[in-house]
Amino acid sequence: MPPTTDKRQQRNISAIDQWVMGFDRVMRTISPGSTRSHRPSPAKDIPSSTAQPSALDAKTKRHIGGLMRINHTGEVCAQALYQGQALTAKTDTIKAAMQASAKEEEDHLAWCEERLSQLNSRPSYLNPLFYGLSFGMGAIAGAAGDKWSLGFVAATEDQVCQHLR
Repeated sequence: MPPTTDKRQQRNISAIDQWVMGFDRVMRTISPGSTRSHRPSPAKDIPSSTAQPSALDAKTKRHIGGLMRINHTGEVCAQALYQGQALTAKTDTIKAAMQASAKEEEDHLAWCEERLSQLNSRPSYLNPLFYGLSFGMGAIAGAAGDKWSLGFVAATEDQVCQHLR
């Protein structure tokens, strides 16, 4: 009996299958409630008195909902940037890194959606537009070359960090 290996075989995926999978990713990103997190929410351990929307007055709840809508839109844009860059990446390594980053961001997207739901709020109606523009920017950055693409990611993350301060 030949020895078994742990190496996974890569499947050849047709161009049509790739297009369908890409379209599915777009729809899951811009359709509220269709993204699921792969990790537990970091808010799960926050005491209920501060995490529960019922403890908030209407004005505060509306304000927090607006802030979460902005955060959610940022996560939609992050998905689009990474997906656009993965599409036009010059090397398989960079493509895989962009796809992995997009996968990791799915948790953030799901957590924002969860909080919006808790607050009886909603995502932005403009998310499809923001997605399209961000995807285009990511695709252009990827097409410019992997060096430019990685620089674009670094600059974007720097802006996010400055925003969070």
